[in-house]
Amino acid sequence: MSEPVFIAAGEALTDLIVAGDARATWLSRTGGSTWNVARAMARLGVPTAFAGAISRDVFGDALWQASTDAQLDLRFLQRLDKSPLLAIVHRLAPPSYFFVGDDSADLHFDAAALPAGWQDHCRWMHFGGISLARQPLADKLVALARQAREAGIRISYDPNWRLLMDERYDPTLRAMTALADVVKVSDEDLAGLFRTTDIAAAFVTLRSWNPHAHYLYTQGELGASLHLGDASWHVPAPRVTVADTVGAGDASIAGFAFSMLQAPERAPVEHLRRAVAAGAAACLGAGATPPTLADVERLVLEVARA
Repeated sequence: MSEPVFIAAGEALTDLIVAGDARATWLSRTGGSTWNVARAMARLGVPTAFAGAISRDVFGDALWQASTDAQLDLRFLQRLDKSPLLAIVHRLAPPSYFFVGDDSADLHFDAAALPAGWQDHCRWMHFGGISLARQPLADKLVALARQAREAGIRISYDPNWRLLMDERYDPTLRAMTALADVVKVSDEDLAGLFRTTDIAAAFVTLRSWNPHAHYLYTQGELGASLHLGDASWHVPAPRVTVADTVGAGDASIAGFAFSMLQAPERAPVEHLRRAVAAGAAACLGAGATPPTLADVERLVLEVARA
């Protein structure tokens, strides 16, 4: 196996989703935003690892098997005799959920146990999701991001706001934004992270913390925009038959990173088109289905014609 060029670090979890109004039946799905990004990159053909910790029970077994199926480098995935991290989705419309993970395996991730010399091959690391809102894991990941930055590794960051990201998350938001080369946010992220309805002002504040970063601003069916310094570009979303939108944001940052790794000489708008195409391609399949390179390339052509 080739050494991983791309590493996503954070949480892999299990979604327990209510099936029906009686709450007597539940469906389990493997997930986690940073884990989804890793799978998306691997599906696009990039040697990839997910750096995190999972349990040794039935939920951990499912995540291990899915990671194997995705051809992730399993040397970076740690298995511990701790409880699993669960997301309990107890209502679908509108979505309502909470997390169960007191002293769970993810919190005990050990960056010092990663394979020796991993920095020598890695060119890009991705961080985000609820892993950065759960201590002591959050501090470990911020330290790992600083280590990667010092090694010259590019960093992307997607906060992917959830309810547990309250004012205690503010220092992490600022620290990770300052470290990142690429920051991905949505209007929902900005409203939640800054606890405001003034989305434009929140975005200005976020960008002021790192004026040199690329900011990928996703807007669902409206497409996305890219902001770099005083310049900005917008690309509309292609028309696709949507199975669901789960994992679309994770696929979009993977598509953007893939483009920058594959062809850094491309114009910024070309990287943006691939981010939008990857996000749209992820909507073609149910659940967090990583897009194929063929689907992304096909949709890039549609985006370019729009």
